[in-house]
Amino acid sequence: MASTPNMMAPICLVENSNEHLSVNQEALEILDQISQPVVVVAIAGLYRTGKSYLMNRLAGQNHGFPLGSTVQSQTKGIWMWCLPHPYKPDCILVLLDTEGLGDVEKGDPKNDSWIFALAVLLCSSFVYNSLSTINHQALEQLHYVTELTELVRAKSSPTPDGVEDSAEFVSFFPDFIWTVRDFSLELELNGHPITEDEYLENALKLIPGMSHKAQISNLPRECIRHFFPRRKCFVFDRPTNDKKLLANIEKIADNQLDPNFKEETKNFCSYIFTQARTKTLREGIMITGKRLRSLVVTYVDAINNGSVPCLENAMTTLAQIENSRAIQKAADHYSEQMAQRVNFPTHSLQELLDLHTACEKEAIAIFMENSFKDDNQEFQKNLVEIIKDKQDKFLLQNEEASVKYCQDKLEQLSKSLMEDISAGIFSVPGGLKLYMETKERIEQDYWQVPRKGVKANEVLYRFLQSQAAIENSILQADKALTDEMKVMAAERAKKEAAEKEQELMRQKLQEQQQQMEAQKRSLEENILQLKEKLERERENILREQNMMLEHKLKVQEDLLKEGFKKKSEDMNAEINHLRNVIDTAQSDNSPFITKIMERLASEIESIFSTSGKFLGHVLRGFGSLFKDK
Repeated sequence: MASTPNMMAPICLVENSNEHLSVNQEALEILDQISQPVVVVAIAGLYRTGKSYLMNRLAGQNHGFPLGSTVQSQTKGIWMWCLPHPYKPDCILVLLDTEGLGDVEKGDPKNDSWIFALAVLLCSSFVYNSLSTINHQALEQLHYVTELTELVRAKSSPTPDGVEDSAEFVSFFPDFIWTVRDFSLELELNGHPITEDEYLENALKLIPGMSHKAQISNLPRECIRHFFPRRKCFVFDRPTNDKKLLANIEKIADNQLDPNFKEETKNFCSYIFTQARTKTLREGIMITGKRLRSLVVTYVDAINNGSVPCLENAMTTLAQIENSRAIQKAADHYSEQMAQRVNFPTHSLQELLDLHTACEKEAIAIFMENSFKDDNQEFQKNLVEIIKDKQDKFLLQNEEASVKYCQDKLEQLSKSLMEDISAGIFSVPGGLKLYMETKERIEQDYWQVPRKGVKANEVLYRFLQSQAAIENSILQADKALTDEMKVMAAERAKKEAAEKEQELMRQKLQEQQQQMEAQKRSLEENILQLKEKLERERENILREQNMMLEHKLKVQEDLLKEGFKKKSEDMNAEINHLRNVIDTAQSDNSPFITKIMERLASEIESIFSTSGKFLGHVLRGFGSLFKDK
């Protein structure tokens, strides 16, 4: 069941002691209760620039994140506020307010860089807040974005073809929103009005020349252009010109605010609510509150251990946790659905196996939906084992229910027979005939009983076996029968017993075949759903890589237009690497998928512990799944 947080105020998520970052366990517990996807909006910027006010407005409040009226920074570390998303009922809005950058009271300026990097890694929309204008000084103050190449890694191992790791940032970095506060300029360029976005893009144009000063000035511009393909800008008038009101802005009524500022704030909030995307990792992996919790812990642990937060490592860690949860969720669904749908004892084994097949199919789908990066399908094989164990228990429960039900019915039907035997009713001339008629009537009545289940024949067979000695005693005592008739009657009884035993054996062989067919269906379903998942993942990778290629080509084109031919040519390595990745992903990978399927089939077959002939039969059967690909 999805849980909607009821947070009346924000809580510290990452505490910063200036020497060490630590994660607040209470905040982690809140995230752990959120199973819905999250839209994560983080804000960063110099201290005393009004960041917290904007975040409070997004929360629909005047109060919440602390607002400082002095020159001291009020927010330390990263504070979190989880709220129902106002426009997306299936999502949770997570607001992250970071401590002010450049606070002179901090002991280690490196902490600013880590807080900045964490905010970028955790959010889906990153808001950078500054004052007055986007000029050379404002971009210099945004040097934190240039340090991301040293503070963040996309992959744990070097990227091939000599392409820098930062070339991958665009695939998982958030949208970039620059908010400019107390903006007093006219939005014009060369005498023509421009939009806020055009104002930002013009400010991000590179400064001509190859001097050291130009290169230093261009570095933050290049990083923003390279790392953040989706960019947006908002400019805000001063909230009020009354300094006393400004010092207590969270207490003043809306009608005391500048009308332009109110409208600009409304537009900003509307954009965030409608355009901010749910947090995803590479290959379209959706982040929930639970998953965000794991990311926070993984990244902070990496920083505290002296290493660099790595997306690939974080995804591997997250996959271990999430895949275990996916197994549990799928297995629980199987158990719950089987318990709801199965009415013990089932009429036949096939009825139970059909229900098993349907519930298992749903369970596999749940696992596929909630799992990712299941290298070598270890978690999927674990699920197969768990469901097989659960199925075996249902089979045993079904057999036990059938045995008990059939025994109770036979006991009721044979009660008068047993009383007559005890009373000596059949110990008279002609007693055998009377006994046989009574026994046959019991058998007929027994077969009229509905839904006796899978053990109906076996229970009856055992009952008849228990009557064999009594029947033979009655036979031998019946003075109405000649010796020859007694021999014939004994032979007939022996033949009937043999026939019933053969019938019981045929039923067991049939049930074994049915179970093998169910295992075959299970294997095929696991293979089919894995194949579909692999193809979806390939499509996600292709979509992601094509987006990256399109962005890099646009950056390269812009550089060429601005006269930076050398920088444009330097991007060829990245672009060629991407094209090779795309070509590989687009190529026919059916042999690769088939190889994975064959390995999985072999390992699942060993779980089922059936004959080698069964595997060969199934492998021939599922081979046709790939003929159309």
